[in-house]
Amino acid sequence: MYLMANTIERVQTGIRLEKRLLKVLKGLAEHLDISVGNLVEGLALHAFENKTPFSTETLKKIEQLKDVYDCDLQAGDSHNLKETGKDS
Repeated sequence: MYLMANTIERVQTGIRLEKRLLKVLKGLAEHLDISVGNLVEGLALHAFENKTPFSTETLKKIEQLKDVYDCDLQAGDSHNLKETGKDS
């Protein structure tokens, strides 16, 4: 069975992300051989349907990347992050 791809239009955006989180996202995108944009799109689409986006193996890779980049952030930290430094 052949599935037709949805035709979309992408736009360039300038979003600010926590530095270590971005490193994990970049590492994961590299591991999955996709762009960070495609990764974020997939995360959002899965979240909108309350579906988990990752396999057990991918979750293990995420934990490894979080260790490498010293990213200790958890879901409960969202909306409670405070910026410091000159870029805030």
